[in-house]
Amino acid sequence: MTPVTVIGAGVAGLCVARTLLDRGAAVTLIDRHAAPGPHACSWWAGGMLAPYCEGESAEEPVIRLGAEAADWWQAQTGSVQQHGSLVVSPGRDKADLARFARLTTGHRSVTGPEIAALEPDLGTRFTRGLYFETEAHLAPRAALTRLHESLVADGATFRQDEADPDACATHGLTVDCRGFAARDTLPDLRGVKGEMLILSCPDVALSRPIRVLHPRVPIYIVPRGDGMFMLGATMVEGRAGRHVTARAMLELLSTAYALNPAFGEAEVVEIGVDNRPAFPDNLPRIRRDGTLIRANGLYRHGFLLAPALARMVTDLILHDKTPEVSDEIAA
Repeated sequence: MTPVTVIGAGVAGLCVARTLLDRGAAVTLIDRHAAPGPHACSWWAGGMLAPYCEGESAEEPVIRLGAEAADWWQAQTGSVQQHGSLVVSPGRDKADLARFARLTTGHRSVTGPEIAALEPDLGTRFTRGLYFETEAHLAPRAALTRLHESLVADGATFRQDEADPDACATHGLTVDCRGFAARDTLPDLRGVKGEMLILSCPDVALSRPIRVLHPRVPIYIVPRGDGMFMLGATMVEGRAGRHVTARAMLELLSTAYALNPAFGEAEVVEIGVDNRPAFPDNLPRIRRDGTLIRANGLYRHGFLLAPALARMVTDLILHDKTPEVSDEIAA
């Protein structure tokens, strides 16, 4: 049984630990916090398992590797909702919808009545859209909690502690999954600020994530059940500030109101700001330096790409298989 230490219990670390444990490794998971929570970037994720939609701006590996995600999360947590994704735009922005359709696959065009049939609470506000029928979503917080609990129940050792990856690696195989905190040893890692809101609006019911095309960035709303919605998310380079900006708040709430005016009476339950760890091309990296493996750079694709990242880390450890997302940069 191969002993492996995994540092960081965000979405990357939990998925790596779970995959290693499932394939026979003895796993020790170390994190500064006792359980998943708002300290982690993944706590604020949208939870959209939408590889085809991501094709609008992401590289090909995101689409292909992301196709693994829904089945993996369903097998591990049972929390996946397989209702597809819907992309809409205001009537004046037909060119944006045509561009989105041109850059993506796995969708079909839908008319206003079809949109209303899929999501009655959108009414007749949108006359055209794209329906990505095979996509899915989950509630990130529930998924992270279930994954953490299952690891402990199935024999992983958990330690709440500060850990130095280099020091741990002197004692055996270590995987550094600290996300943005690993910038101290990964000079090409940058933070991309994301801002999001949690709304309570019992008067609106949605079955699937809705993406609204926006001049600056597509904004999405994801149903969490019981009248709760996650609304996000901006992408701001350079870690600009620790708090949500007035412009982001305005854009997010205006988009929700455009979907359904009932959101104007919604309660803002939480405001989240995080730094997504990203490399220059926004693709993840797995880098090995002796007994230390660094797995990072999930950017905004944490839940979508973490299962594939975990598979590749495990194949590297157990079978010495070079990961598709490795590179020649020394750690």
